[in-house]
Amino acid sequence: MIKFVMMPPIDDLKREFAPRLEAALPEYEVAVPETDEDARREIVDADAAFGWIPPEALKVATKLRWLQNPDAGPFPGYYYKELIEHSVVVCNPRGIYFDHISHHIMMFMLALSRGLPFYVEAQRERRWAPDARKNYVDLAQSTALIFGVGGIGHETARLSAEFGMKVIGVEPRPEYDLPYVEMHPPADLDAVLPRADFVIATTPHTPETEGIWNAERFRLMKNSAYFINIGRGKTMKIDDLTAAVEAGEIAGVGLDVFEIEPLPADHRLWNLPNVLLTPHIAVRDAENVPGRRFEILLENARRFAADESLRNVVNKAAWY
Repeated sequence: MIKFVMMPPIDDLKREFAPRLEAALPEYEVAVPETDEDARREIVDADAAFGWIPPEALKVATKLRWLQNPDAGPFPGYYYKELIEHSVVVCNPRGIYFDHISHHIMMFMLALSRGLPFYVEAQRERRWAPDARKNYVDLAQSTALIFGVGGIGHETARLSAEFGMKVIGVEPRPEYDLPYVEMHPPADLDAVLPRADFVIATTPHTPETEGIWNAERFRLMKNSAYFINIGRGKTMKIDDLTAAVEAGEIAGVGLDVFEIEPLPADHRLWNLPNVLLTPHIAVRDAENVPGRRFEILLENARRFAADESLRNVVNKAAWY
């Protein structure tokens, strides 16, 4: 029997997944402890777990070999020194958001390219303003630079190419065959930034990506370029971004993630023109995401029981 623990906090998703996993794979016994104290008792002889294991629980886990992270981009602190050094294999569900988030990116791109924020402002003021738009971008004549061509980025690249855009990809470990993408390693980022009309960040927050979108990088972009971030807010210096828009160093912004969440109500970014902000909701209400998350859990559980290689294994030191 393989013992599997759903780690607290226990939510409706974990309560639903537990019986489904046992029903699909009878060799699994799934524990659903409601408290951290109960979880420490259950994890002692567990073979695998779902969620986050705090350091005090990891210390007593004598058999743990697989940890399934529910999120592709976990919260800061998920990976700590003891977990990184532990032999446990960590997997994540990267790729389950590919269509929903890429559609959100295209919403930003289309709106910014057509000057929608200026027309929305005119609409609120009940102004008939054909000339409200400050600039127009023909996507078919434009270049998209996608920083992070993984599960989300590869679909964004495909959609961008369908609009006739030239696509530049920056990715440390390419996983997809994308003949229409000019691929580069992260070391080339500064060299290719000046070529982009849209810079799209999809990367997770890692030691290498924290704060990489800063004043120096915004100055490398075209004055007519737009910055879109749907990866993680900690990859971006929000005050540097605000200053870049204010100074006209970049033309506009579309953000679903922020260095500080919620974005403070008095932050200058709220009132700047040609800025679109959504409150970290790119996959909110997407009905098929929980099912996709369970399918990855189930597939890895099957592989674990069969002693096969697991899907989406994480480089713990790199956090993704």
